[in-house]
Amino acid sequence: MNRMIKWAGVVLAIIGGGHLTIGLLLSASSFDEWLSFELWGHWWEDTPAANSFWANPAGFGWPLLLVGSLIVWMDRRGIVPPEFLGWAVLGWGVVCAVIVEPTPGPVVVIAAIVLLRGIRVAGAQEGTPVLAS
Repeated sequence: MNRMIKWAGVVLAIIGGGHLTIGLLLSASSFDEWLSFELWGHWWEDTPAANSFWANPAGFGWPLLLVGSLIVWMDRRGIVPPEFLGWAVLGWGVVCAVIVEPTPGPVVVIAAIVLLRGIRVAGAQEGTPVLAS
């Protein structure tokens, strides 16, 4: 197990889970509209229910929670995540950090850099080059 890979995954999963949890708690007033299918045919409209839907269950939290959990799962099994995963998370984090603040975007950037470093170290320890694919 590589500590850098593990902790990068844990941090990403916590940020994703936290984003989803806090967002859903703040969106509780929109659940009625979501569950009654009022967004059908109106999902693009600028309404509180549509905005909270796109920011929460359809937003940043779920994918980041899944990516972080996948990284931890892979690390527990001795599987080095592919480098492209670290680069994708880094790009996503940079875009989020540059476009709007305050967000956890800078923490995502740091976690992605730690993940990429961990992937390189794991590749060097195995004696095989880590490829970007």
